[in-house]
Amino acid sequence: MNSSSNRQRNLGGGVQYIMDYLKRMQAENPAFFYAIQGDNEESTGNIFWASATSRMNYNYFGDTVRVDTAYKTDHYKVPFVTFTGLNHHAQPVLFGCALLLNMSDDSLIWLLQTWLQAMSGRHPVSMITDPDQLIQMAVARVLPETRHRFCKWGIFRETQEKLVHVCQTSPTFYIELKKCVNEVETAEEFESQWAALLERFYVVDNEWLEAMYNAREQWVPVYMRDVFFGELFRVEHSETRNSFFDGFVDASTTIQSFFKQYEQAISGWHEKELKADFDTTNTAPVLKTPSPMEKQAANLYTRRIFMKFQEELVETLANPATKIDCSGTVTTYRVAKFGEEHKAHTVQFNAFEMKANCSCRMFEFSGIICRHVLSVFRAKNVLTLPTEYVLKRWTRNAKSGGGDGMSEHASQLPCNYRESVNVRYNNLRQEAVKFVEEGAKSIHVYNVAMHALQEAAKQVAAAKSKSPGATQGTNFANGSNQENHGGKENQAASYLSMDEREKKICELTAELDRINQRCEVYRANLLTVLRDMEDQKLKLSVKVQNARLTLKE
Repeated sequence: MNSSSNRQRNLGGGVQYIMDYLKRMQAENPAFFYAIQGDNEESTGNIFWASATSRMNYNYFGDTVRVDTAYKTDHYKVPFVTFTGLNHHAQPVLFGCALLLNMSDDSLIWLLQTWLQAMSGRHPVSMITDPDQLIQMAVARVLPETRHRFCKWGIFRETQEKLVHVCQTSPTFYIELKKCVNEVETAEEFESQWAALLERFYVVDNEWLEAMYNAREQWVPVYMRDVFFGELFRVEHSETRNSFFDGFVDASTTIQSFFKQYEQAISGWHEKELKADFDTTNTAPVLKTPSPMEKQAANLYTRRIFMKFQEELVETLANPATKIDCSGTVTTYRVAKFGEEHKAHTVQFNAFEMKANCSCRMFEFSGIICRHVLSVFRAKNVLTLPTEYVLKRWTRNAKSGGGDGMSEHASQLPCNYRESVNVRYNNLRQEAVKFVEEGAKSIHVYNVAMHALQEAAKQVAAAKSKSPGATQGTNFANGSNQENHGGKENQAASYLSMDEREKKICELTAELDRINQRCEVYRANLLTVLRDMEDQKLKLSVKVQNARLTLKE
């Protein structure tokens, strides 16, 4: 694993160009955040910024974060660092950017602290970075509760560089290495295949491979499948870098052309998200089974996530569940694919609570329920997905409500969340996009929509003239948070009343979920009884038929 050097990069006259851009963006939207290390705009210190949209997206999808520092190398003219995640379509989504001119441990600590401040102090569940010792130390200090992992792409890239002679003389070595990392099911299997790989290619004493093995719990997925990383496919992030700005920022990009490319990348990904939203809403997927659960998932998930779920559901046909133990309300099953019994997984199922745990840990790692648990559900006649196995961050409604798509993994939102400018801005934008899409479908709907917009504009203007204070919100300047709450008692009472209503809604929702779970248990038990009755009826019919034949003889 490499260690970043303490070096200074200089952008020359480009610094003023950057500052002009950041100030202009903040003037256009007060929720735009930027900060300079040392707060000295005249120096060439490190610079961080995050748009209102980036900060809003973090509320929905900030459970897992990727920090990409590959652009900071001398190969690139712009020492660019990005914070990204995955949206509900498993597309890259931006959480902030930085120009890291001074690469040192203090700079990295400042960067993570500043980014965390911009994200309202909410720690992610997991973080993926390049394999770098300084980054590792900075994450451990600033985000001690976040599970840190090195990206496989960076590890594989360094392996090709350091073992170029091995890759040239034995072309299959690199393929076998990736297979060992990506396809193993258990830690024991990885260690066994790793040892066999080193012996087969005569690299047992290689220092680089020894360092990789010693750090295996920092980058090999099988060692961290109990933590959410949002990876839907085993080789999804190992073959390519998969950066938000790939194809937009490259080695020839200068600081003068950088922000143009930056905005093009954001616009491009926004268009892809809108297209994915449109496809999910307006086209129906092809169902492959008669299962009510598949139909339910098709209505819940976005298109790409549903396809992954459907793949797991179809695989249950080849992965039968065999009961191996029963202790009270918990039943243990062995699930294996036909012909691959040596790769069996164990599923523990609690029929009363409708909870299942699988040894593959796919749900914990990716947020999608695995074929093994689905096979047990199939055996127990569980016809619909229990709500706890549907992460909101993967659903069509991931951006609805108060950004609780990551509530399964992260802490609650700050109390003033719904009052912040960027939340209101993004909620209105999302609703406006839906309104425009519907309004453009026909001339009649267009006329109705246009009339509604004109009436809404009049009502908004009237509301502004009656209560100008209502439009005030949060202003951010270089990381400072200056919020005008008004301080009136009736406002406090209003907020308290809203909190009480929210609490009551949450309690009723939780009670409804518990009732639904009990209904699922009763339904499953009833189906089991009916099936047993049918079996007994069949057996009795056979006995009666045999008795008749005996009497005839």
